[in-house]
Amino acid sequence: MIFDTIRALLQQWAQDGTLPQMFTYGFVVNAFMAGLIIGPLLGGLGTLVVVKRFAFFSEAVGHAAMTGVAIGILVGEPYTGPYGSLFGFCLLFGILLNYLRNRTGLASDTLIGVFLSISLALGGSLLLLLAGKINIHILENVLFGSVLTVTSQDLLVLSVIGLLTTCLALFNYNHLILSSFNVQLAAVRKVRTTLMDYLFVVLVTLVTVAAVKVIGAILVGALLVIPAATARILAQSMRGFSWLSIAIAIVSTLAGILLPIQFALPVPSGAAIILVAGSVFILSALARGFIPALKGTTA
Repeated sequence: MIFDTIRALLQQWAQDGTLPQMFTYGFVVNAFMAGLIIGPLLGGLGTLVVVKRFAFFSEAVGHAAMTGVAIGILVGEPYTGPYGSLFGFCLLFGILLNYLRNRTGLASDTLIGVFLSISLALGGSLLLLLAGKINIHILENVLFGSVLTVTSQDLLVLSVIGLLTTCLALFNYNHLILSSFNVQLAAVRKVRTTLMDYLFVVLVTLVTVAAVKVIGAILVGALLVIPAATARILAQSMRGFSWLSIAIAIVSTLAGILLPIQFALPVPSGAAIILVAGSVFILSALARGFIPALKGTTA
């Protein structure tokens, strides 16, 4: 498998002194590869989330993943990768929410709040039922993420989701952006706005669920939003907005994964990633207030 080849190569470079010593450990290399896949996906898709003002939705999907994990364990899927129930429940969650949003007339945040509450109640109840049957650390990994548990199977799932998401997003990117900025104009230009809505929901759901194991169900939505929000502060063009968001997400993900390992900090990978991304956001917001060249820029 290609991951085994890359892992062996990086470990050899670490033994030769080209890379830090921590890369001699397989789990560190797995986490590093996962970060290289997750960062660009969340950073790129985050621009659409921010433009569409759908940050609350990505957070809701992340929390719904907790329910998906509980259902998977309940029906007998492996504790370490209940992907069938994870993707199945979260896709159903996202598609049903979008379907009702288009037909009830309720505001998006209201409907998302209803779905989020129901999902959390169901997931919490199921996890309490399962508490006596599973290791409590499994639940901690689901909630906050853990680089220690990333396997070759997880990397394969991430790669497949990454490739699928990238192809769909790039092929439809202009239509997605236009329908996010101005639905009426998109309709005039014969963009299938309803289809773009569902495509957006599916893309966000797939990427969010794929990233849960590293970042955690509670925090994964934040990495969709924070890098893109930071890029929106600093960027002076739409192209710059997208690339800057991707760059910030990559740096935040890799730094959040590697720094706790390097300095032996007892911090979950998900929390460390969000703390790095949040620090970049705060510094960028302060810089915009004090540096004249950044004032008044738009993305």
